[in-house]
Amino acid sequence: MHPKFFSFNVPEFLQGYLPKSLTIHFYGFLIAIGAILAFIYMAKEAKKQYGLKFDDANTLFILLLIASIVGGKIFFFFESPDYYLSNPKQLFSGGGFVFYGSLIFTIPTMYLFFKSHNLPWGGMLDIMAISTCIVHALGRMGCFMAGCCHGLPYEGSFSVTFTDSASLAQPLNTPLHPTQLYSVTLIVLILIMLLRIKKRKLFDGQMFISYLILYASGRVVIEIFRGDLKRGFIIGDYVSHSQFISFIIICITVYIYYRLYMKSAKKV
Repeated sequence: MHPKFFSFNVPEFLQGYLPKSLTIHFYGFLIAIGAILAFIYMAKEAKKQYGLKFDDANTLFILLLIASIVGGKIFFFFESPDYYLSNPKQLFSGGGFVFYGSLIFTIPTMYLFFKSHNLPWGGMLDIMAISTCIVHALGRMGCFMAGCCHGLPYEGSFSVTFTDSASLAQPLNTPLHPTQLYSVTLIVLILIMLLRIKKRKLFDGQMFISYLILYASGRVVIEIFRGDLKRGFIIGDYVSHSQFISFIIICITVYIYYRLYMKSAKKV
């Protein structure tokens, strides 16, 4: 809706090192708030359940931050490699991240960290499932404010119209599907379901695997209404990159869930 949160003038003694004024954007602000809340939850639960020290939790947070930025940018680059090879500065601008890239890079980072610190990977991943939902939901709200990840033209009662010239939504002044809010709703519903699963968990890792299955399934549907076509398609104009990745994630995670569920059932 309105990408810019607020602007302020930089004190004179810093103007030789910084621009005269700085602008705080809603996207970055909401991502930062989400990351802080996610870290607080992760650190508290990991200490409570597995005795993870605060310094180690802080290290994990930094590693995941680096992995998510690298993965998000790499996948963003492959949306239009020719363009970004010709315009590398655009790749390293403030925006431009692909969630699946961040997710795929953070999973092995978490696994290696848990293994090196002798932490149960399944139990820790369940904690991270909640943390991921927190930062992801606020990140999608940031997308809504920035206008990115917008939907197709839509004249229905739930449509939104972006009018700010700084918005990334295209076209402006046209009712669109609020796909960002669809994603927020999906993630909040997943979060509620995970909290219910937490009370009667059958096996470690169930929450994280459930998160992947539920989000990937919902993402397949939401992609149908997406209007930012630059994300690209794998098959004609029918299967987008994100849908293709979602299908792969669903197949893998459903298989893993089945194996772990059957293994836990034998123990009963």
